[in-house]
Amino acid sequence: MTAPDPAAITAALRAAGCVFAEDEAAVLLESAGSTVALAALVARRVAGEPLEQVVGWAQFGAVRVPVEPGVFVPRQRTRLLVDLAVAAVPTARTVVDLCCGSGALGAAVATALPGPLDLHAADLDPAAVRCAGRTLAPFGGQVHRGDLYAALPRRLRGRVDLLLVNAPYVPTAAIALMPPEARVHEPRTALDGGADGLDLHRLVAAGAPDWLAPGGVLVLETSDAQAAGTVAALRSAGLVATVHRSEDLDATAVVGSATAA
Repeated sequence: MTAPDPAAITAALRAAGCVFAEDEAAVLLESAGSTVALAALVARRVAGEPLEQVVGWAQFGAVRVPVEPGVFVPRQRTRLLVDLAVAAVPTARTVVDLCCGSGALGAAVATALPGPLDLHAADLDPAAVRCAGRTLAPFGGQVHRGDLYAALPRRLRGRVDLLLVNAPYVPTAAIALMPPEARVHEPRTALDGGADGLDLHRLVAAGAPDWLAPGGVLVLETSDAQAAGTVAALRSAGLVATVHRSEDLDATAVVGSATAA
């Protein structure tokens, strides 16, 4: 059987519009168990399916996260939330990853923090819950299916040291402008943030004070354009809110504290 030709795979990916074709070819070659399997993976990627869904995993910092077809793919910009969370509460013991998707945030924070954690994650999407369960199992994490805080065990109320949230913040009208990889292959519930993109941010902010421990911190991803609206939502809920920007990751997040610094 003919050996795989990395150059040919790279050319096919580049012709399909993959910007990082050479890197993606290497991932596909690593992930395929046979030339037949490789051909099938390349065909799926060329057809527009996200690379992470094709190979079944995504690298998020030091963590390799399982990603099923149809599950939201963790973005590298979201690593900003990990850095901010660890810096804000380095002694955190109770951590919640809300709107968790594949559980990448929770796993990355669990990897970075010392000592055992009471780690929880929640999402509406059953496929995301399955992936997150696999992601967080090595950390003893519990994954719950449901709508925002309603999914969480009541015993966590008022005890959460770190609340990690990458809730949808794409305005509804802007979803049609997103790359097909996202708008076709990821669940709309993981993308659609309502008319101005901030519907979920307002709900997260409104509920946060009831769930955060004294001195607890909410870390919430947003966009540069929407940061002011996200800050306003947190401040309306009584949190002390600050905006943080990483040019390297092209990422923006808001940190909200349950008590003044």
